Amino acid sequence: MNRNKASEPVVRKAAAFIAAVLLTCSIALFAYPAKTVSADVGQPDIPVPALSDVHCASYCVYDKTTGYIVISMNPEDRIYPASMTKIMTCMLSLEYLDTSAKLEVSASALDGLDADSSLMGILLGEKVKVSELLYGLMLPSGNDAANVLGEGCVDAFFAKYPAGGTELNSDGVNAQYILDTLHDNQAHVLSSRKLEAFAVLMNLRAEKLGCKGTHFVNACGLPDDNHYTTAYDLTLIMAAAADSDDFKTLISAPSHVFVSTNRHKSDAWSYVKNSNYLLYDPWLASKTANGTDSHLSAVIGGKTGTTSQAGKGLTIYTVNENGHELMVSICGIPQDYYFYTTMYLASVTAYGNLACWESDPVTRVYGTTGDYRWVNAPRSEQPVYDPLINPGDEPKGYKLATDTPSPTPAVEGEEDNGTVEDTDSLQLFIRNNPVISGVIGGLMLVIIILNIVLWVRINRIKNAAERRAKKLESKK
Repeated sequence: MNRNKASEPVVRKAAAFIAAVLLTCSIALFAYPAKTVSADVGQPDIPVPALSDVHCASYCVYDKTTGYIVISMNPEDRIYPASMTKIMTCMLSLEYLDTSAKLEVSASALDGLDADSSLMGILLGEKVKVSELLYGLMLPSGNDAANVLGEGCVDAFFAKYPAGGTELNSDGVNAQYILDTLHDNQAHVLSSRKLEAFAVLMNLRAEKLGCKGTHFVNACGLPDDNHYTTAYDLTLIMAAAADSDDFKTLISAPSHVFVSTNRHKSDAWSYVKNSNYLLYDPWLASKTANGTDSHLSAVIGGKTGTTSQAGKGLTIYTVNENGHELMVSICGIPQDYYFYTTMYLASVTAYGNLACWESDPVTRVYGTTGDYRWVNAPRSEQPVYDPLINPGDEPKGYKLATDTPSPTPAVEGEEDNGTVEDTDSLQLFIRNNPVISGVIGGLMLVIIILNIVLWVRINRIKNAAERRAKKLESKK
């Protein structure tokens, strides 16, 4: 009996110790602060080149809000626009065509497209929605899409603004203007010269926008001695095109998947991505070469253009923290410097936005470039406040960000003070630390089993002691 009485406190102490360990493990598991996973690929801060180190023929940053050039180099020098031509083609297509309508690909639209042409990939006789052609125009920079849209615009123009009629387009002309310019009759123009007629409309619009150094001869930007523009004129064209919300949607799209047609029988017959790389990493233009904040708030999008004669060029649309809309064009980057194209564009964008901010240092658009786009994220994951669509609007319920947000989706149950409910903390911890969670879970299971065994053992010892006590009592 003495041995049992002596062992009972020891067992109870052991049980108490194990219970304390179990409680500590439980608290550690449930109270461990929740954390999210963030990938660190070791990307260092890369300063943009100084403006003096940007190798190009010309550049121009135009403030659409004020109507003035902010910074520039040779802004009125003649350059070849290459596929930046398609900014004008897109603007006119959105004006004259119904985006839900279909256009049929003609032989004339595919003629003259050599092996060096960038293509959407449409086929003769294919019936394609205008909206699809527009994505094919602006993302893969399809010359075939440009020609189909150009021909469609001319057909629509002659139908809506016939020669001899009273209806005039926004530039103040009707079909008679095209006939007079081409010195031809309507039947021949519509049968054989649609793309020339479209160039007439392009040049008329350029003139109306104040472009004094521009002349177009085709819809796609193929090289021609008579097809030219300037960096300044490109910013004017971009500024006008940006009045269309559909245009902004097109140039800000990071990618597009094409739907089936009568010639391409399956959806996703082609997948294309935006070639304006600053759209994906706008933070590159957030600081100048010496680290000064550029006050760039958003890169909405733009259009690239490259040929051996033109070199590389881009024209983009950005929004400054002060709400000004800035059009940035850089032209004629030599082939030896093609790899630096995005950094050159980032440099001109950064210095242009800084100069704009210094002229009007008032915050009207909140946040930084990282607050406005997570590449290819679904609409449900986009930030609530987005100046890409409505630059300068007052934010409603938007909190000024101090750090670039992680693309990790928000956790359900997150409270206003930034804390997370206990159940979500546990779920996050288990998901983010599977090995540790498994070890802790296993230890907890072992401890629970040991506690049960010890409890049973203690009860047996207690019961045996009680029986012996009763026997002794009965003997007395």
